[in-house]
Amino acid sequence: MDRKQAEKERPRYAIMGGTFDPIHFGHLAAAETVREVLQCEKVIFIPSGNPPHKTNRVLTQAQRRYAMTVAAIENNPYFEVSDIEIYRNGYTYTLDTFNELEAYFENKVELLFITGADALLEVETWYKAEELLKRCSFAAVTRPGYDKSKLEQKLHELQSKYGSSLFIVDVPGLNISSTDIRDRIKRGSSIKYLVPESIEQYI
Repeated sequence: MDRKQAEKERPRYAIMGGTFDPIHFGHLAAAETVREVLQCEKVIFIPSGNPPHKTNRVLTQAQRRYAMTVAAIENNPYFEVSDIEIYRNGYTYTLDTFNELEAYFENKVELLFITGADALLEVETWYKAEELLKRCSFAAVTRPGYDKSKLEQKLHELQSKYGSSLFIVDVPGLNISSTDIRDRIKRGSSIKYLVPESIEQYI
C-alpha cells in the first residue's frame, strides 16, 4: 500500500500553527475553509512557543496567546487547541511538532499542515525540509485573486522531488493581519470585526 492510498483510509486532521498574536477572523476562515474543502475531521490550532522566524520582535506571552486561541474557537465543535509547542524548550520546528503528534495519534490519522502560500514557496529553507516534505501533507491557503502561477509551479516541483502531498485552497478574501491589529491597538484604533468579540474583550 503506497502513502496516498494509506492516507485515504485514515481520518484527516488539519494542523494550523502560528503565533496567533492575536488570532483573528482570517485564521479562523482559513481553517474552516480547509476543513470543509479537504474533508478534515478536525482542525487543531497550535500556538507557537519560540518560532525561529520571529526572533526580530517580542511576542506576547505564549500562555496568553494560547488563552486567546481557546476563546476564539470555543463555538466551533470541529476546532481544538493544543499547547504542545508553548512548553517545548528551544525553538519550535514543524517537524518536531509533526513527530510529537504522529506519536500521540499512533499514526492512525493523516496530519495536514495549513500554511500560507508564500510560506510554502520557502518551505525548502525550513528545518529538515526534505524529511518534512516526504512525510507531511500541506495545504497552501490563498486569497481569491492571488497569482497562483509560481505556487503551482513550486507544488509540482515539490511533488516530483519529494513525493509530497500538497493542496492549494482559496479562502475568503479577508485582508486581515495580526501585525495590523497590533498596530491598531498601539494607536488606540478599533479592532472590532477584525477579531472575535471574545478576543477584543481579552485584549
